[in-house]
Amino acid sequence: MIDEVLQKELAAALSAQLKVKIQINQSERIHGGDINETYRIQANEGNWFLKLNDARRYPQLFAREYDGLQLLRESQVIAVPRPVCTGEAAGRAFLITEFVQKGVASPDFWESFAASVARMHQQSQPFFGHREANYIGSIKQYNTPYNNWAVFYAFNRLLPLMRMAYDQQALTTADKEQIERLCKKLPELFPEEKPALLHGDLWSGNFMIGANGKACIFDPAVYYGHREMDLAMTRLFGGFDTRFYYTYQAIMPLAPGWQQRIGLCQLYPLLVHLVLFGGSYYNDIREILQGF
Repeated sequence: MIDEVLQKELAAALSAQLKVKIQINQSERIHGGDINETYRIQANEGNWFLKLNDARRYPQLFAREYDGLQLLRESQVIAVPRPVCTGEAAGRAFLITEFVQKGVASPDFWESFAASVARMHQQSQPFFGHREANYIGSIKQYNTPYNNWAVFYAFNRLLPLMRMAYDQQALTTADKEQIERLCKKLPELFPEEKPALLHGDLWSGNFMIGANGKACIFDPAVYYGHREMDLAMTRLFGGFDTRFYYTYQAIMPLAPGWQQRIGLCQLYPLLVHLVLFGGSYYNDIREILQGF
């Protein structure tokens, strides 16, 4: 249950955004991610999903998530919770989106999900990156634009995370030097592809089955990147059903050698998890590095 002062400020923010008087009647704490408090709020005009965090600890965290949801929604190719409003209230940062009702998977759930992700990846722009930095989890994600994916991946993804992990003594000097050598080899490892709109953190915990039986994705870390990044991420932490991969490959075949690049693409999210959660991910990172 959120306190009365915060509840009134959130109701005022919703009222201003929706141009109708909102009265929050009830809030219920529900299971969410690792860093945010999450609630279902019930009001006179319906139900919403609320995220809360310390406004000072992660500046613009929810503003960037709002923008990412909006960008994915504007593509009109995949279901995303509608972002309603974001801001600060009673010293807390907040994000309010529509509340997505859970459903039962349709018989073609995985095929439909793969087709939606393929359509998302068909959205492009002239450069790799995004208009601003955002977050993956609680870590700042740099999106400085580059015309070359290998350069983008090195300077915006692997090297910043390598430095963070090294400073935390989660990586050795030898690991650091090996990642630096790998970054120099990236141009010969990745095939050329146009920038694709990515969810950026597409694992099994960041989608749900909506009331229509189709996939709805959330908690994005969007940017335009190499589409193998999203697909490699789906294979971490349990993976998706094989029907997803067969369907995606039939719609948008991956360049030869994609199997060998899965670990290379997983290196970034594994470094993120190493920085956030510690050494349990170290062996996976070492195994990938030894393969290159």
